[in-house]
Amino acid sequence: MSKGSDRDTDGDSAADLSRRRFLRGAGGVAAGGVIGPALLAGGARAASATTISPPAALPATEELAGLVEIELSINGTARKLKVEPRTTLLDALRTRLEPALTGTKTVCDRGNCGACTVLVDDEPRYSCLQLACDLRGHAITTIEGLGDPTKLSVLQQEFVAHDGQQCGFCTPGFVVAITAALKRDPRASETDIRAACAGNACRCGTQPQVFEAALAAGRRLAEGK
Repeated sequence: MSKGSDRDTDGDSAADLSRRRFLRGAGGVAAGGVIGPALLAGGARAASATTISPPAALPATEELAGLVEIELSINGTARKLKVEPRTTLLDALRTRLEPALTGTKTVCDRGNCGACTVLVDDEPRYSCLQLACDLRGHAITTIEGLGDPTKLSVLQQEFVAHDGQQCGFCTPGFVVAITAALKRDPRASETDIRAACAGNACRCGTQPQVFEAALAAGRRLAEGK
């Protein structure tokens, strides 16, 4: 019995092995029948994809970039520049003009600090809140239009004399805003000066010297000096 059982066991084992070999071979053929065409199809698609030429790059024209040419009156001179319709006056002054006017400073860019103040028809405006395209036909004055190192305005001279600046980022905005106030009334009081530049921030804390400079400039302007 023992030997017969061994023979039966051996025979069963051999049969099992043969069935497993058969199933593995059949499975491989079946898989090949499914995967093979898929691979061939994928290869054909890849080959066909490589034969498709990409579209030609669009020319980088100003029209496609959305640029329009405008003319602005800046510091008494007609200046032509090309801008997107959404470009602010601040960005136009600093990045679109040639040569650029960088005296107008970018600080908060949110209309909160006053560093970018310019005059529009002699009224102070935050240039970061003004669209350049909207200012065609208006007179724009920047800090460069008030004076330069070779010929400072009276107010700029008094800023220097009273040490009315530290880091300097806020200084152009203060000078422009106070210039407008003194042009309206050279005899403006300190209260008037404070109100005129209430929208200008100085984190260095030079406001006392700024007010002293403004009052001194006002006295000189009132006396015609």
